[in-house]
Amino acid sequence: MNVDMQGGGVWLALMAACVGTYVCRAAGVKLSGHISQDSEVFRWLSAVTYAMVAALTMRMILMPLGLLATVPVLLRVLICALSLGVMVSHPQRRLVPALLTGTLLMLTYGVFRTNP
Repeated sequence: MNVDMQGGGVWLALMAACVGTYVCRAAGVKLSGHISQDSEVFRWLSAVTYAMVAALTMRMILMPLGLLATVPVLLRVLICALSLGVMVSHPQRRLVPALLTGTLLMLTYGVFRTNP
């Protein structure tokens, strides 16, 4: 480890990160009362946010890194489709069962793959 990052340097970096984070959060809280949710800017930010989440989700399914890359693409897509089917099939309280379906199916694959 570098001499600069030992002792006080790490604590200084942590404090700077905390101050930066909380200043931005405080500004957001202060300005939140002045923002109209029906404005075009807010709608645009909402659309960009949803698009980024969708793109990152598709990247994670189709081009994953790390351990998820060892799972075959067809199986990742199939588990995603089954989870979406669970989410669409139940009109209320659909997010948790869909997440559980995907998680349990992926865990099941991992257990059967490591224990032949």
